[in-house]
Order: sequence, then structure tokens, then C-alpha cells
Amino acid sequence: MRHANLSDERKRIVQSAYDALGPRFGDWGEQIEGDPWERFLGELAARLRGGGLVLDLGCGNGAKIAHLAERFELVAVDLSEEQLALARPRLPGATLLCRDFVDLDFEPGTFDAVTAFYSIMHVPRDEHRDLFGWIARWLKPGGLFLASLGHVGGPDRTYEWLGVEMFFSSFDADTSRGLLRDAGFELELDELVWMREPEPQGEVAFLWVLARKPR
Repeated sequence: MRHANLSDERKRIVQSAYDALGPRFGDWGEQIEGDPWERFLGELAARLRGGGLVLDLGCGNGAKIAHLAERFELVAVDLSEEQLALARPRLPGATLLCRDFVDLDFEPGTFDAVTAFYSIMHVPRDEHRDLFGWIARWLKPGGLFLASLGHVGGPDRTYEWLGVEMFFSSFDADTSRGLLRDAGFELELDELVWMREPEPQGEVAFLWVLARKPR
């Protein structure tokens, strides 16, 4: 292994949570008001040539990344077998991997783009620096990284979320920007976006970044 692993307990929490949520997680996501994922995905697609290879970290039920799967080759990763089963019919031509992000290893310059929608917050923040570095390594020169990240920050923590036990961890927005720049990325888009999740969650914001690896 080249990456430090999440503890077995944290992996178990995240995997069990998304397995238990099943299709309910996708149904809940569709009720979010003001989620900007489609706009940012459009920004990414506009910068990519068709036929490229894209890696998605945390594909869930595949609904979001399916918009890219029609134009690009896709490798989609998720820790939950249940979510991958839901994604499979949406992503018929994709390579699906049931893996943890920090266990992945690809050759340098493999991908034209990497995406991560609301998933890096399930990785301990002490591992974000290394993860961003590996993502930069996996990208081709000029490759793009699209991600939604936390903006307030908080240490590793586990609590009830959508009726299941879930693990979260994140840095504040400025720290995340700094880690991305330290990994060699140039930020092309950098926007804090508020949206409304179904009750009892309410108003929440994420830092959206579209970063490029220099040529």
C-alpha cells in the first residue's frame, strides 16, 4: 500500500452507512435545493475533449457522473457495494471499483479528469494532503480536478446522519485551497455555494473547486 489507510472502523462506518441508506440516499439528494453539481460538471465537461478518461471518487448511485459517462471513459469508485449496484445500470460502460480512496494506485498521467462530489469529507482530513498529491499524480498534464469540499472544517467525528452512523472530517476552505496549491494545482474556479438540504439538515455550504494540473 502506498497510501495510509482509513482505520477499519471508519471504513466500516462509511460502507455500512451507504449500504443501509441504499436508494434512499439518492432520493434524499434529489430533494436538495440549489445543489450546483450540474453547473460545475458542465464547466468541467466544457474543458474536456470527448473520449478522455475520467476517475470519479465516491460515485454513489451514479446519477451525477452518468452525465459524463456518455462522452468519456469512466472509472467509478465507491466503498459501498449497495451504491455500486445502483450505479451499474446507469454506468453500463464504466469500470466500477469497490475500494477506499486511499487504497487506490494508478500510473502517473492516467486520467484527463478526476471528480469527487461530497465524498472527500469521508476521508480523515489528515490524509487530504496526500490524497490531493496522488490525484495530481494520476492526472495528465493539464488534467482537471472537480471537487466539493467542506468550508468550516472539523476534526474526525462520527454522528447520526440521515438515520445512520456516519464519519466526517474536513478542513476550512482556506486550508483546502492551500493544500490544493501545495499539490501543484491551479484553481480555475473557486466558489462557496449555499444550498438547502431536506429537513432536518437545512442550510449548508460547500467549497466547489475546479483545479488544473499545469502542463
